[in-house]
Amino acid sequence: MTVHTLDTGLFKLDGGAMFGVVPKSMWQKLVPADANNMCTWAMRCLLVEDNGRLLLIDNGIGEKQDEKFRGHFYLHGDDTLEKSLRRLGYTSADITDVLLTHLHFDHCGGSVVRTAAGQLELAFPNATYWSNQSHWDWAVTPNAREKASFLKENILPIQESGHLRFIDSAADVPAELGAVREIIFADGHTEKMMVPLLDYKGSKLAFMADLLPSAAHIPLPYVMGYDVRPLQTLTEKEQVLRRAADENWVLVLEHDAAHECCTVQHTEKGVRLADTFKLSDL
Repeated sequence: MTVHTLDTGLFKLDGGAMFGVVPKSMWQKLVPADANNMCTWAMRCLLVEDNGRLLLIDNGIGEKQDEKFRGHFYLHGDDTLEKSLRRLGYTSADITDVLLTHLHFDHCGGSVVRTAAGQLELAFPNATYWSNQSHWDWAVTPNAREKASFLKENILPIQESGHLRFIDSAADVPAELGAVREIIFADGHTEKMMVPLLDYKGSKLAFMADLLPSAAHIPLPYVMGYDVRPLQTLTEKEQVLRRAADENWVLVLEHDAAHECCTVQHTEKGVRLADTFKLSDL
């Protein structure tokens, strides 16, 4: 098995929203903000080559949104998902499975493309798209708080295509996702977000999605204002970080513009950052 990180571009989000109740005087030392209080974040995905299958975990914001939408999030950088795939010798047609940790637009927007004729179609025509029933239902009938993050054009074409399948439980990972050894379901950020774990080069590799957006979010109170159940996020993050420190996990950071991966360790102040590095350095 070989695992690659894929960069799909950068965007900006409000620093206060990203760090919740933590004051700017503290978080700006970790992630600097611009004059508009916006911080730069990555949209990093994972590509897993295993036994003839090519699994893509999340796929960024995509390229089909209009300039007004793109302007809200200051999309920038030279990387796209297609460019990153081509650098590895692949195209979107080679992907066999797409695991979506959750259906917020910055994680699943690349699932669907808009043709020159204006039609919506799957970006990965030969792939099975994996979600879970509880999160899917949550996304297609969104609450007012998350409605702006669940865009119908990113979601409904997947179901209409017939390529959608659900993962029933954390203990029953489908055979097609054999590279994924375990899935942790988390309900603090959104309903039933999935954090996949893989065995890789003697380590447990965890793709942290929005349970831990960046290394700066390791201290427990550093919880995003976007989370629908912030106290639950705090509990879920504490449980996962303790296990990660105990078992020396490698944590892949989806939104950290500076660091691809990190490890954590127990300290007298709780679990804290141990090291940062690129996945390719393992």
